[in-house]
Amino acid sequence: MRNSIRDAARIALKSYPLSRRHSFAERHGTIGLSLMLLFAVSHPLWAHEFKAGDIEIVQPWSRATPEGAKVAAGYLVLKNHGSSPDRLVSATGEIAGVTQVHEMAVDDKGVMTMRQLADGLEVPADGEVALKPGSFHIMFMDLKRPIREGETFKGTLTFEKAGSVEVEYTVDAMGGNAMKDHSMGGGHDNHGG
Repeated sequence: MRNSIRDAARIALKSYPLSRRHSFAERHGTIGLSLMLLFAVSHPLWAHEFKAGDIEIVQPWSRATPEGAKVAAGYLVLKNHGSSPDRLVSATGEIAGVTQVHEMAVDDKGVMTMRQLADGLEVPADGEVALKPGSFHIMFMDLKRPIREGETFKGTLTFEKAGSVEVEYTVDAMGGNAMKDHSMGGGHDNHGG
C-alpha cells in the first residue's frame, strides 16, 4: 500500500509540477509577500516604542539590581512630535512602592546631586528629552523585589497633555547600557539613578 501511495504522488508531481503552476516570479513574489506579512505581524513583538498623543516613548530600560537593593532607575527617550510642549508629570512602576521623575546634575562645587522634579520634566515641541544615566531618569524606590537581567516590568508615564501610557521596561545587566546605540552612556551605577 505504501508503494501505491508513493507511486500516486510521483505521478501527480510529474503531471502537475510546481513550476508549471507558478512562474519563477510568482513563487518569489509569494515568498516576499509571506516575509513582509511575517515582519508586519511580528514587529510589535520586538518593537520597544510606545505612544501617548504626540509623545513617543522610545526603548524604556533599566538595570538589574543586586539582592537587597531598594532603588533602581528607568531610562528612555521622550520624543514630542507635536507643535506645543508637554510635560512628564508622574510615573509608576510595578516593581516599586514609590516612583518619581528625577534629575542628576553636578553643582557649581563639582558635587553630584540628585533631586525629584516636583513640576515634572518638559518635553519641548518638536523635540526630545533623553532620560539616561547621569541625567534625567525615572527613580524606582522601595523596590518590592530585585529586578533581573532579561526580564521586563510594566510602568505608567503620565503627561500633562498627552495623558497616561503604559510602558514596559527591559532589564539590562547591572552595569549595562541598553541605550548605547542611542548615544546614551555614563555612570550612576552605584545607586540606580
